[in-house]
Amino acid sequence: MERMQSSMTKKPIKAQNVFGGSTSHRKTSAEIISEARSSLRILKTQRPFTPKDDQRKLFGPTSSRTPENRPPSAFSLHARSFEGSDSRPLSVTRLTPLGHKSKILTPFPKDEGPPLPKPPLDPLEIKRVSNARARLFKAASQGSLPLDKVIHPKEKVKRLNSEVSLNDKDFSDGADKNIFDNENTQCRGAAKILSDRMIKSEGSLTRPGSGSEQIGQNSMPSSSPCSTEPSNLQSRSGSSSGSRTCERETEEETLYWDTKIQPILRELEPLSSDIDVEQLCKTCYLLHCTLEEGNMLGKMCKRRGILLKTLYKLVDIGSDQLSLQLAKLILSLKVSGKNLLNVCKLMFKVSRTENNDSLFQNDGILDCLLDVFSGPDPLGNIDALLYCMGTIKFLSGNMALLKNLLNKGLVETLVQLTKQINDANKESDTYFSSSGHLLVQVTATLRNLADLPQSRSRFLSTGALLELCVVLEQHINDKDVCTNVARIFSKLSVYNDCCCALSECSSCYQLFLVILQRHRKKQDIVVRVVFTLGNMTAKNNVAREEFYKLEHSVDTLLSVFQIYHELDIKAKSTLQKMQRKREMDECKNQKPSEVGDVLIKLMRVIANLSIHTEIGSALALNQDCMDLLIKVLECTSVDECEELMINAAATINNLSYYQVKNSAVGAKQLHIAELMMKKLLLCNNMDAILEAARVFGNISRSKEIRDFIVQKNVDRFMITLLDAKHQDVCFSACGVLINLTVDKSKRTILKQDGGIKKLIDCLRDFGPIDWQLASLVCKTLWNYSEKITSAVLCFGEKETNELLELLSAYLDEEIALDPAKSGTDEGLVEFHRACWESEFVPVAQQLLHRIQCHHTHLEALPFPTQ
Repeated sequence: MERMQSSMTKKPIKAQNVFGGSTSHRKTSAEIISEARSSLRILKTQRPFTPKDDQRKLFGPTSSRTPENRPPSAFSLHARSFEGSDSRPLSVTRLTPLGHKSKILTPFPKDEGPPLPKPPLDPLEIKRVSNARARLFKAASQGSLPLDKVIHPKEKVKRLNSEVSLNDKDFSDGADKNIFDNENTQCRGAAKILSDRMIKSEGSLTRPGSGSEQIGQNSMPSSSPCSTEPSNLQSRSGSSSGSRTCERETEEETLYWDTKIQPILRELEPLSSDIDVEQLCKTCYLLHCTLEEGNMLGKMCKRRGILLKTLYKLVDIGSDQLSLQLAKLILSLKVSGKNLLNVCKLMFKVSRTENNDSLFQNDGILDCLLDVFSGPDPLGNIDALLYCMGTIKFLSGNMALLKNLLNKGLVETLVQLTKQINDANKESDTYFSSSGHLLVQVTATLRNLADLPQSRSRFLSTGALLELCVVLEQHINDKDVCTNVARIFSKLSVYNDCCCALSECSSCYQLFLVILQRHRKKQDIVVRVVFTLGNMTAKNNVAREEFYKLEHSVDTLLSVFQIYHELDIKAKSTLQKMQRKREMDECKNQKPSEVGDVLIKLMRVIANLSIHTEIGSALALNQDCMDLLIKVLECTSVDECEELMINAAATINNLSYYQVKNSAVGAKQLHIAELMMKKLLLCNNMDAILEAARVFGNISRSKEIRDFIVQKNVDRFMITLLDAKHQDVCFSACGVLINLTVDKSKRTILKQDGGIKKLIDCLRDFGPIDWQLASLVCKTLWNYSEKITSAVLCFGEKETNELLELLSAYLDEEIALDPAKSGTDEGLVEFHRACWESEFVPVAQQLLHRIQCHHTHLEALPFPTQ
């Protein structure tokens, strides 16, 4: 701040008996407003365009992530991708091979007859084989084997039949006779006995953490739809998936299953070539309602594994409509682990097709999606969250679904998830890489939500802006995350309440500066950051100070300015080589290029910063800043990019307001005047002409510029602008003329081209609705008539009479402050009255008195210096 204060030394200007000189008295609020209107201005610009992704992918075509370093958007998903038991861990451990070799039973020769019975095995050997089999099943129940590698009990019987020698006592009821029917048939009696042994042995096995509960087939009620199947895995799945301490079914539950659930499952099991998808969807919906009615959703159902296995089989049908119904059911059964990941992938695949958006509007699918984030440890399965968020991101591109998601509390859900991610990353970097992928989806969804005006209150109440600043801080090197957060800020900062809330996040200024330093060549990030800074510095003096006091803040802005100006020159040079003049003419008045858009937003930040008195005075001394602005004017035309030229002129206008010693504007004011005249005043764009007139209004305080104006006939152009019938144009033209009338030798210019008449017309047309403009007209006429001897000779008889009439009427409060002309807004009425009382009345009274005196040949009273 010391540097800013040292730059505040202004060159004193001698007070003159005319308007246009400096004043020493304390300015009123109306005077401050008047000065701001004639010199310093807040610049406005359009928000950067956010393109819509043509393809629905986790990471768009502009993503900085390489395919090798990001989760895929395309994958295959089948019924076998799901696990039969939802409680099995994801890891797979291979078993150590058994120590003995399996033996293959071969039929005995016909001429030898059956072999003699062998003596019973040693009890220790039987125990060893039994224990090995028990370990095998225990490992399988803990997920040590993949689902498709678990051995079916019948297959186990075949293998054990070849490993164990049977006892004569095992063949009762004639089972030892005619053991083999033919050459390739096994012993049925041995298979039955060994099967009974195995089932009996497995019936005593227990899962870790399940107490003394038996999970064999004997624990399955006889009414189970799978009770006829010998698969022990299937039985175990049905009894252990409900909870880790599942209990036997009550009679009521068994009855409900048999009478309500079982018939529905039978309708879902047949899979023929003629599949009726619509009917299957209706059946799934009926199953969901029936489970809900029987309080069997979640993990309440004892045979939850059977339900899930039936649903998983239907995935292979491949219908998007059916897939959503299945996903809703599976999520309602509270799956976890790999199955949760797969069901999220299933919904993700469906949502990638935009035509499927309508399918998500029914049956509470959105509620199931949002429930995925409500778990006690949502980051425990971050991959599943990633695809779930990808689905929501796609759906948020649909306005109808977006509003529905907002009403369901999506903003609150995502902000809470963001906070959990931020907190987890603060404690350790375990989830850092995965959380970055996830945050890309979260921030992209919040970006879509920011489009809804009704979402702003939710962003503010949840503290979303502060959490997004933390995201930026943690992922400052992630270009995808930075781009999305910058898009959110650029959208929200357009609104005053959100802009003020963001300005209060003290960390955001430093973060924006770091982004501009690290990602200065990333155009889509830079343009949004500087647009947000432009919004923050537009009306907030504190924001201007906070950003300016950061080390290297201005240097960084000018460095980025230099980079994009060079890119702009290079792009124009390439365009000129590729296109002919006719084609160039067709491209006139086109929207600014991406590079030009960055320059526009950058100049807006500089212009808005310069509204602060100390900052503006310091920037007016910055030669590099002025050189860049002048280069933009030199290398561009209004026809090529109107907004770029206007913003450059407006920034120079703000900086030229400050009359400081060694001003960079003053050092090049003649060159600036030439550019204003050639590039802006002589074009056919009224906005550009207006901006040039404003610049001349500031720099014409210098005698050198006043001489230039008269020499180049700019004064006549300003008089012509009085006919524009546009308040701001007339105001700016009067600003130049009032400075010209400071020089006695130049006052006669008002008589040429009917200048006096045009000033009186402005007073008549705009006085009752714009007392600032009326005051400026009176000041110009006052300066012009300083050495008056006769009002008629000075103004003309007709003009004198009209002036007397207008001034008398406008000094009448009832006529001047007619409510019909000042509007109904209370604030506007008060401002209108303040301008009339403080600005118009004092100078109008003195001018009227001077005219009356000289009109009747009385001595003129001196007007007090301003």
